[in-house]
Formats: sequence, C-alpha cells, structure tokens
Amino acid sequence: MNDPQHADNAAGPVFHAEVSGAQFAWNNHTVTQHQQNADPAAPGFEALAALVTDLLRELPRVGLADQDREDTEAAAREVLATITEPTPPEAGRLRRALALLRGTLAPVATGVVAGTAAGAQDWARTAIEGLTGTF
Repeated sequence: MNDPQHADNAAGPVFHAEVSGAQFAWNNHTVTQHQQNADPAAPGFEALAALVTDLLRELPRVGLADQDREDTEAAAREVLATITEPTPPEAGRLRRALALLRGTLAPVATGVVAGTAAGAQDWARTAIEGLTGTF
C-alpha cells in the first residue's frame, strides 16, 4: 500500500502535524536563529519587558564570546519569564534575575571582556542603567 505519510522527501522536511512556533534550518552548515515570542508583561512591567527585548535584539552585534552571550541571553530570558507569568512577578525572583543580567553585562561595560564590538561598553552601561532604575 502506498502510504504518503512514510514517503521519503530528500528536498526538505515534511510535517504531518502542527509545528507552530518552531524554527528549522535545513541544508546549511552553520546557522544562528533567534525567536522572540511577545508574551504580555505584567501590568507595570511593560517598560522593563521592552528594555530587555531590545537588549536581546542588540546582543548579537555586541561581539561577545559565545559563552558570555549565552549567559547574558539566559539571564535576559529569566527576567522576561519572571515578568510575563500569569501571576504577578515575585519580587525576590525578579531582583535576582535583574542582578544576574546586570552582572553578565558588567564585564562588557567596564571593558574587561575582550573582543567586543565598538560601542559595546556604552551600550552595556546604558543597559545596566536602564535595568537599575526599573525595579
């Protein structure tokens, strides 16, 4: 019996179910993908959500080493996760997440991290100042 669900397709992937929100890279050797899902921030935290979202968008151009960039992305996503939960943000968790994010940006702001792009120090200082005044 000819079952189309089991047919080989060398030209690309075939999906037989919903793949909403997924990202795929096909037939390439290296790829960098970013996906941002705009979950609504808790009331009063919209400005912080916008600041952190902008930070994530700009982060790849800063020129951090992979591990430093990954640490900063993880810290930023923790802040976003904290302020986009269905329940009001827990103050201690948010303070810790913000402190971690500021901490990952501090070496860039002070010039300790080598190999960052031009303007990265000012960008990181501005980000830290914005994060400091938010909560």
